[in-house]
Amino acid sequence: TSPEQRVEAMRETGYGAELASPDQTAFEEQEAQDRAQEEEFRELRLKALLSLVFAAVGMLISMPVMSAPFAGEHAGHGAPAGDPFMNWVHGVIDPWLMGVLPWLYRIDVRLLSYTLLAMTLVAMAWAGRHFYTRAWAAFRHHAADMNTLVATGTGAAFLFSVAATFFPGFFLSRGVAPAVYYEAVLFIVALILLGNMFEARAKRQTSTALRKLVDLQPKTARVLRGGTEVEVPVEEVVHDDLVLVRPGERIPVDGEIVSGASAVDESMLTGESLPVEKAAGDPVIGGTINRTGAFRYRATNLGADSLLAQIVRLMRDAQGSRAPIQKLVDRVTGVFVPVSISIAIATFAVWFVAGPEPALIPAFAAAVAVLIIACPCAMGLAVPTAVMVATGKGAEAGILIKGGEALQRARDVTTVVLDKTGTVTEGRPAVTDVLRAPGAELPEERVLALVASLEAASEHPLAEAIVRYAEGRGLARLEVEGFEAVTGRGAVGVVDGSALAIGNERLMADYAVEIEPLRGAADERAGRGRTPLAGVIAVADPIKQTSRAAIRRLHRMGLEVVMLTGDNRRTAEAVAREAGIDRVVAEVLPEGKVEEVRRLQAAGEVVAMVGDGINDAPALAQADVGIALGTGTDIAAEAGDVVLMRGDLQGVPSAIQLSRRTL
Repeated sequence: TSPEQRVEAMRETGYGAELASPDQTAFEEQEAQDRAQEEEFRELRLKALLSLVFAAVGMLISMPVMSAPFAGEHAGHGAPAGDPFMNWVHGVIDPWLMGVLPWLYRIDVRLLSYTLLAMTLVAMAWAGRHFYTRAWAAFRHHAADMNTLVATGTGAAFLFSVAATFFPGFFLSRGVAPAVYYEAVLFIVALILLGNMFEARAKRQTSTALRKLVDLQPKTARVLRGGTEVEVPVEEVVHDDLVLVRPGERIPVDGEIVSGASAVDESMLTGESLPVEKAAGDPVIGGTINRTGAFRYRATNLGADSLLAQIVRLMRDAQGSRAPIQKLVDRVTGVFVPVSISIAIATFAVWFVAGPEPALIPAFAAAVAVLIIACPCAMGLAVPTAVMVATGKGAEAGILIKGGEALQRARDVTTVVLDKTGTVTEGRPAVTDVLRAPGAELPEERVLALVASLEAASEHPLAEAIVRYAEGRGLARLEVEGFEAVTGRGAVGVVDGSALAIGNERLMADYAVEIEPLRGAADERAGRGRTPLAGVIAVADPIKQTSRAAIRRLHRMGLEVVMLTGDNRRTAEAVAREAGIDRVVAEVLPEGKVEEVRRLQAAGEVVAMVGDGINDAPALAQADVGIALGTGTDIAAEAGDVVLMRGDLQGVPSAIQLSRRTL
């Protein structure tokens, strides 16, 4: 079948449908959807408010009609003698209303009935038209939904009232009051429209987060073309263009800094309030705000591939998805509607056969009441509205939830499995201690300057950590000669005239360096997850500041926390102790991570896996809920059901809490 035929089939079932334009970007699609939602909200608001006005006026007009005697040309239905409540209502309200609006009671009742008829026709044909067209579409497809109940109830009340208005004698000759229920029809239509308006308002407010995201992208970019600085529409920026950004400007597209440095405010995407320091080689995201310095960067991901466009598309897909609980609602509604109609018919029959004379009126009123009160609007609106609001709230907090299914599953999580490197820890080494040997003459700054100068020639991550630490303390580089990397051991060379050997215990043994005076300090720090290097410089992958607090929150929520890592057991256990994690599974490869998740699932646990690397992607996909850190790899983000833009663990308990509250 063709896409056009599918659209036509959807339209025949009573839904609006149209093909998406292949030329539209995610931003243009979102803008079109925003316009449609805004238009829907405005239309429903107008219809609901006017219907409420009609209903209030209709109730006012109905008072003299209801209190009119059963005689001659009058079409009133009066208060049955056996209905004390209605007698009391008329006894209280009629005298007051006659005093306030005496002219209303002097108008001919027939004219009032025709006025009510005209108002009700307008409300049904204009404001509530979609109830009837959708109910008819459902009937044609041998289905019944909430619109069926609304259409049946209000339709029955309206047709009965029309008959009573035009043929009152037929009713009077049979001893039945020619009752009109126009005000009931008006209020039913008005109140259900009011519910629809609130649903549209929720959708509209939820889209605010998306609109803010769309509005983040600037319309133009300043690029270097042929050595000249020119301003072009952002759509005309091409891959590898050099883009210039000044302080206070929004970054137009994704890229990588080539020269310059700055602090960039990424709060709209990550929820992180503090600006992030950026320098040459660091990535920047389109739509974020450059705060302090100017820089040039090379454009990388453009258009639909940009992070902003991907987030917009992800959010739109999530808000349009269905939670599994919606299937239950659909099944209940499929049974509920025909059962409600059957109960209404049975109610009419019982009242008509066994009720007080004249039996027709109370039988009809009871049957219509069943239809109207049974209308399960809340059941149908609750799930999609809740999913939209929850995913919108999540986006504001930097938690991207990929649809209703992930949102629902997160509620049932019993065990949270955490990767170590880059998830619990920062993911890059940092110097924690610098110790001199007992009785050494060199001051600490001199030791660090010598080591950092030699390590500056190395590409090893631990060497980079030492160099960063020395630069942070403002230590100058010393002259280096004869640098040599010793694989698996360290590095040697001559720094400022001194021969230097920097490395692990095996390198020290190679050079007959006595390490016993420092062994205790080295072992003590190794036991705390820190790797001892030269004289001793202790280097560790430090725990993120937010990890301990996040793990405490998970424990308070009654969840077990497991750390799953490929790192060695001693280091992993040290990190787990420091972070407050319950259990450690260490020295496992990616397939081992998947097996561990499966083992937990086989034991009856509902598992949320949290990770950031390519090696975590299979386990993220296997878990009941995969939670990827947005600061990690694209592959991990694709495999996850939830993406945490902030890149810290605080988003994990927040996501689970959001799911619990939503459900």
